Formats: sequence, C-alpha cells, structure tokens
Amino acid sequence: MKIYNYPSKSAEKRIASIANRGLGFKKKDVLTVTRILEDVRKNRDKALIKYTNRFDSPEMTIDSIQATREEIDTAAKKVDRSFGRALNRAVRQIQAFHKQQSIKSWINTKRPGTLLGQMVNPVDAAGVYVPGGMGGKTPLVSSVLMGVIPAKIAGVKHIAMVTPPNRDGKVNPHLLTAAKKVGVDAVYKVGSAWAIAALAYGTETIPKVDVIVGPGNIYVTIAKKIVAGTVGIDMIAGPSEILVIADHTANPEFIAADLLSQAEHDILSSAILVTNSKDTAKAVALAVDEKLAVLKRKEIAEKSIASFGAIIVVPDIDAAVELSNRIAPEHLEIQIKDPFAVIGQIRNAGAVFLGDYTPEPVGDYIAGPNHVLPTAGTARFSSALSVDNFVKKTSLIQYSRQAFEREAGDIIRLAEIEGLDAHANAVKIRLARFHK
Repeated sequence: MKIYNYPSKSAEKRIASIANRGLGFKKKDVLTVTRILEDVRKNRDKALIKYTNRFDSPEMTIDSIQATREEIDTAAKKVDRSFGRALNRAVRQIQAFHKQQSIKSWINTKRPGTLLGQMVNPVDAAGVYVPGGMGGKTPLVSSVLMGVIPAKIAGVKHIAMVTPPNRDGKVNPHLLTAAKKVGVDAVYKVGSAWAIAALAYGTETIPKVDVIVGPGNIYVTIAKKIVAGTVGIDMIAGPSEILVIADHTANPEFIAADLLSQAEHDILSSAILVTNSKDTAKAVALAVDEKLAVLKRKEIAEKSIASFGAIIVVPDIDAAVELSNRIAPEHLEIQIKDPFAVIGQIRNAGAVFLGDYTPEPVGDYIAGPNHVLPTAGTARFSSALSVDNFVKKTSLIQYSRQAFEREAGDIIRLAEIEGLDAHANAVKIRLARFHK
C-alpha cells in the first residue's frame, strides 16, 4: 500500500479519488434494469419465471418458486451443530440490540386545550433480499438475520425473503435454517432486479410489500433506487469501506488483516489507514503485501488496494479524526491507546469499532448492531438499518374551542403571508360561527 503524508497535494488527490468513486451507475445498466422492472410489473409471474430460468435455474417453474415447509424443515437436518450454535448466539445478540431501538406511541396534553401526539405503527409487509453468493455456495446468512430481526421487532405482520436459487432450483440449507429461526413467513427463490420488481409491484405468486431491505449486486441496487417511492427501501448501498485510525501502540498485523477483510469484497472497496505514526504506516504496508500474497481472493483485494487503498500519515490523532469525519466511512476502527478519548469527536461513521480486539467482522456477524450501513460518504446524513426502517410515525392533533380561538389569529396571519386564502378561510369560518 502506498503511504501519503497529510496534508499534501498527493494525499488530497488520493482522498478525492476514493471519495468520488461514489454510487454512479452506467446508463446501459440503468436501462437494462428499467426494462426488467417494467416487464415484471406488466407480465408478473410470466416475466419472473422467464428471468429465473434464463439466469439462475433453467428448470424452475412458478409452482416451485416458493420454498415449501418441507424444504425448510429438511434444511435444518443438513447443517451441522456448530452452525446451529453460532446461529443461536448471533440471533440472540442481534435481537437484544435491536429491541433497544423500539419506540412507542405518545400523547402530550401540556398546552391547554390541545392533544398532540404520535402513533407508531409497523408497515404491513416487508421484503428482505438475501444474495445467494456463487450459486448458493457462499450463503450470506448474516443478511437474513440483519434484515429480518429488526422487522420482526418492529411488529411487521408479513416478512418475505427473496434469494436466487442454484441451478437445481434449491436454496442453500443454511439460508433456509436461518430464515426459519428468525420467523420468515415466506421464502421465494428469485433474485436480482426481477426479485425487487416482484416485491415492489406484486405478482400472482409474490405479494407486494411496503419496504424492501437487504444488499445485492449492481442490478439489485439500481432496482431498489428505481422503486424507491413506490416502496420504502433501506438505502442505496455502495462498495464496502473501512477506515482505521491507529497510533504507535496498534498492532500492524491486526490492521493489515482488517484492511484486507474489506478489500476482498469488491474491486471498488476502499481500505484506508490514518495514523500519526510513520513506523506503524511502514509496518502495515509490509504486512498488507505479505498477507495479500496468500489471500484466496488475492486478485480482487489487490485491485481494491491499488485503486482505492491508502495509508495516510497525519500530524496527530485529532487530524486523523477530522479526516475520518470528512470521509465518513462505513466502518471505522479506532486502534489507539485510549479509543474512548476520541469517541466524542466522531460525527460521521456507519459503525465504530473500538480497540485491538474489535475487528469489523465482529460487527458483520454477531455483536448485535446491524451491518447494513451507509457507504460512499452517506454516513454524513444516514444511519444503519434499524427498527425505524419498518415503522411509520403518524401525528395526532386535537384542539378544543378555546385553544382554537387562542391561536386562530396567528394561523390566519401565516396563511395570508403564504397567499393561501382558503387556508385562512377554514379558520375564519369557525371564528364567525362562534361570534354569531
């Protein structure tokens, strides 16, 4: 990894190239996805099975597109006990964290003659997209947990999971076992943009939902962007990111391993170390090279590091924190002597991992917080997937006659300033009745 001194023109240029990789989509991909969405909206099941046969499972029929109860029950017998133990721990801890996010309806009557409040209700139906991963060979079990658990805690009545099948028309048993564990109501063997279309518009087989969440490839991401507004979505997610703030006490081997844990995701992933120690910078650069040589996904990680990786040496830790806030990383690791000394200065980050023994994968799988996080600098204004994504907040307002009369003049004045005479008249007509 190349080392940059900050501030400098070369460091600024590198930071800009990383930050500006953004969430842009090629026009041809947007057109392709738009055509798929429209096809499914118009032709429903017919289009759904057409794309599934063409890209995933040639023999799939519409009658077998939903996983049966027998398939789901049988899946549990195909996974080993160690997976079961890990799954149980992850579910327990993710549930415990998300239960803290629950909010309740409230009413306030402090202002004389008024009742003001907020009703909190879950959406009726949610769809969770779960990538299949190499034809089901690398099932993203954690995506099931992170998408379904907050929806369940919110009180969503119907939760559908969609995931691409393998060529035999089957779903990996680990995914089905996880789906059963967290209480998914229906599992559909469809993937990519056509799965998003089915959830957004509904087909004869797949009912439409109110909210769609979950990560996916470029086609899934574009599809979610297009249907946003027809349904709610969690976010438009970009490539994975990690930024590590470290000082002279940090372990270079740990840092190198953590940087590569994100670089191996995608050639567009970003891995950055910001440190006030030149010795740490040099040691991490060497460790990254050594670990890259034996990495299974070496080619991907190598391209990611070459294009969007950097080691940046700053004057002090305060400068490191400011730079991190500017970049607003998806994952921020703080590996300094006392990470709690700077935590109050962190303003922009999807999730923060404190200390030497809290690598980013802890958050991916088992710690409890959601791993669906804002990327590409959007942590400046958005948050992790949470229970909030699955609820609606409705305002309640009631005025007595006395409260109405007390505030009527101000309402009329503001309406008249805005040129909205009918608004003002809706108040005046009531006042006139009072004074007959």
